[in-house]
Amino acid sequence: MNIHEYQGKEILRKYGVAVPAGRVAFSPEEAVNIAKELDSKVTVVKAQIHAGGRGKAGGVKIAKNLDEVRSYAKELLGKVLVTHQTGPEGKEVKRLYIEAGSDIQKEYYVSLLVDRATSRVTLMGSEAGGMDIEEVAEETPEKIFKEVIDPVVGLTGFQARRLAFNMNIPTKLINKTANLMLGLYKAFTDKDASILEINPLAVTGDGEVMALDAKFNFDDNALYRHKDVVELRDFDEEDQKEIEASKYDLNYVTLDGNIGCMVNGAGLAMSTMDTISFYGGRPANFLDVGGGATAEKVTEAFKIILSDPNVKGIFVNIFGGIMKCDVIAEGVIVAAKEVGLKVPLVVRLEGTNVELGKKLLNESGLDIVAADSMADGAQKIVELVG
Repeated sequence: MNIHEYQGKEILRKYGVAVPAGRVAFSPEEAVNIAKELDSKVTVVKAQIHAGGRGKAGGVKIAKNLDEVRSYAKELLGKVLVTHQTGPEGKEVKRLYIEAGSDIQKEYYVSLLVDRATSRVTLMGSEAGGMDIEEVAEETPEKIFKEVIDPVVGLTGFQARRLAFNMNIPTKLINKTANLMLGLYKAFTDKDASILEINPLAVTGDGEVMALDAKFNFDDNALYRHKDVVELRDFDEEDQKEIEASKYDLNYVTLDGNIGCMVNGAGLAMSTMDTISFYGGRPANFLDVGGGATAEKVTEAFKIILSDPNVKGIFVNIFGGIMKCDVIAEGVIVAAKEVGLKVPLVVRLEGTNVELGKKLLNESGLDIVAADSMADGAQKIVELVG
């Protein structure tokens, strides 16, 4: 789950992390009123969407007076912002963050993430702030430093100071930067975050170290422990089909193809998508119904796939272990009859109760193409759609 920059900064304030003063606005007049209250020499008007690269896409404006605040707010609200993370369709700006300007002397990069290679939280830092960290990693990897954190001890003051030193933070601000990093780590662990990125972290003319941006990603599996975080969810920023899928504990991601996929198990789902692509098709989604899916969940999964107007055919690929093939068959039959199936459907079943599952499908009266293997099914659905 992602949240907006202004929401992330509200969390950081509670952990003693210095951030510029600012508030969210939903209209030009509200933006102007907030700017008046901030009473800053310059005011930053920031588009709030769940994507990075806003500055390069024109989503961050520096206003020198209230007229410019109003003008920029009118320009940005309702605009579709296209960044390298949104894809070509972009995202509509529905809210702005109005923030006091800062006297930036130097920009840095700091982040915390869960490193799968070490199975530990890792603190990263670089003196190349304000840039895409991927570019820094590719062109000047020597500028990125890491501190792997022992989960028993936590981030130590020594580690934080060492990273600040390696980032070339001014000597007199090393301790202040280290304390900020300790605050970031506390926020990261307390809220069960998976990523916390500050880009840029700024040293200001008056000797402050401030987070000028805040990107939070949270572990979906831990959200039941954080009702306050769940309340920050912005459904306007998410795909409606993915929202609906989450209500039934389905793992669903929308893609840009035209072949809907319903599979059990993330590994099999990825293999199915790869196989469809291998035979010249394009998957319309990633959908894992899980190992313990009920007929109701399968029915809803089928409906979600068919709610995508781009779907021209569906491939159901089930390997039954815990998941029984007859349960999948029942769900497919109910959903297909409810929505009125009008696109080709290829089904490959294998595993627990496979014969019963096939019998149910054969006697359903639906126009279903049976497949003997994943490759066979992928070929058939590609041919039918093509």
